[in-house]
Amino acid sequence: CVSVAHAEFMARKFSDAGIASRAVSGKTSSNERNNALNQLSIGALRFVFSVDVFNEGVDIPKVNTLLLLRPTESATIFIQQLGRGLRRATDKTTCLVLDFVGQHRKEYRFDKRLGALLGGTRKDLERQVEQGFPYLPSGCYMELDPVAQQTILKSLKSAIPSGRKALVKELKTLTARFNDVSLAMFLEHTGLELEDVYKGGGDNSWSALCEDAGVSTLPPGPRERTLRAAIGRMLHIDDYERLHQFIEWVTSSQPPPITLLVERKQRLFRMLVAPLINELRDKHMTLPQAADLLWQHPQVLHELQELLPLLRQKVSHKHQPYAPNSVIPLQIHARYTRIEILAAFGEGDNALTPNWQEGVRWSNTNQTDVLAFTLSKTPGRFSPTTMYRDYVINQTLIHWESQSGTSARTPVGQRYVNHKAQKTHIALFARETSDDRAFWCLGKANYVSHEGERPMAIKWQLEHRLPGDLYSAFVAAVG
Repeated sequence: CVSVAHAEFMARKFSDAGIASRAVSGKTSSNERNNALNQLSIGALRFVFSVDVFNEGVDIPKVNTLLLLRPTESATIFIQQLGRGLRRATDKTTCLVLDFVGQHRKEYRFDKRLGALLGGTRKDLERQVEQGFPYLPSGCYMELDPVAQQTILKSLKSAIPSGRKALVKELKTLTARFNDVSLAMFLEHTGLELEDVYKGGGDNSWSALCEDAGVSTLPPGPRERTLRAAIGRMLHIDDYERLHQFIEWVTSSQPPPITLLVERKQRLFRMLVAPLINELRDKHMTLPQAADLLWQHPQVLHELQELLPLLRQKVSHKHQPYAPNSVIPLQIHARYTRIEILAAFGEGDNALTPNWQEGVRWSNTNQTDVLAFTLSKTPGRFSPTTMYRDYVINQTLIHWESQSGTSARTPVGQRYVNHKAQKTHIALFARETSDDRAFWCLGKANYVSHEGERPMAIKWQLEHRLPGDLYSAFVAAVG
C-alpha cells in the first residue's frame, strides 16, 4: 500500500466484505507483524496489507496472490515484492498478481517493470512485447491482450525524454540541483539507457550532451568529433577481460608502452583504438601513433572512464577464453564487431584492421576460417545470392551455408571438410539481425557433414554449448 491509512482502509474494506484481513506497517510492533504473518500462513487471515515492511526477508511459501497498490520506480523493490508470491509450496501451482497501478498513475514506468523481469534495452523490450515474449525461459509464459499490448508499447516509447533537446533539459535540471553530474548519475535519475544517450550517430556522445547543457568539458583534441562519434559504437563490449584492461589504460595519464606489451595485450589495445580511429581511414598509422593520438583527447578518455564501468554492469554471460593460453583475446559468448574480431586475430600490420565485408575470412596467421553470419535475413538488406540459410539446429549444432561459389572440390571446401586433418580451425560468430553491429562469439566448431554444392550446406558441431537465452533468441530470429 501507499500509506498506513491506505493499508488500514484496504484491510477494513476486505474484512467488511467477509475476507479476514489486517494492516501492518513500520508503526506495528514486531510481535504484531509476526503474529499477522503466522495467521496468514495458517489461513486465519486471508490478506495482509503492508507498507514497506514485507518487501524482503519474508518467506511464506503459501502466499499465492499479490495486490500491487503502490507505484514504484525501483526495479529492485518490484522484484522483491514479486518474490513474496513466488515461493514454491505443496498444492500451489500459480501466483496471481493483480497490479492496480498502471492505469492509475500516468507516470507509471512499464519499461522499469518489464526491464526488471526481462532485461535488455528498451528496444529489446518493445520487440518482446510486439512478438509475444519469445525469449522467456522454458516453462514461462506471458500474454497480453491487444489493447494492453498497445498501451504498453505506447508507454515504452513515451515514458522518458527521448529527443536531444529533452535530454539537454534533463541534464541542465540535474546540474542545477547537484552541480557535478556523472553519466551514471544522469542515467539513474532519468531512467535512461546508455543507448538513449548515444543514439542517432554523429557526435551524440555524453561529452557533446554536456557541452550542449553548458557543462564544462576538458580541452578538445585534434580529431575530437571523430573519436567522440565512435564511442557510441562500444556499447556492446561485455567481457570482463576487455573492460578491466580498457579501464586500466584509459585511467592512466600516459598511453601504455606498446612495444613492451605481450602479444595478447597488444591485440587487446588494438581492439580498443581501432574502432575509435576507423573513420580516420589512415592505413599507415601505427599502433603507437594511434595510442599517442588517443591520449591527445583528454575528454574522450574521460568519457571512456565514465562509460566502461557502466558496461561491466551489463555483462550477461559467464565467459571462458576462446582458446586457453592463446594470444587471441576473445571470450566465448561475448560480443565483437568485425573490426574487433580482426584485431583479436592479429589481422593487418598497423592500427587499422583490413576491410572485411563478406561472411567468411581466412586468417592465415591463426590458420582459422572465421565465419560471421546473420541469422535473420531481411529481403532488401541481403541480395538473393547472399541470403544463405544459417540457423541453429540445437544448442550444439549449427547449419551454415558457404559462399555461393564453394563446393567440396574447391580448396576452401576441402579445408572446411578436412580442417582437422589439415590442422586448421573454424571459428563461428553469429548475430540475430543486420541491425546488430556486434556478433556473438560461439567459439570453435568442428565439421559434421554437408549437403549440396555451391553453396555447401554444412553442419558444424560447437565445442561450447549455447546458453539457453542465446539458443532461444537465435531460434526466434530465424523463426
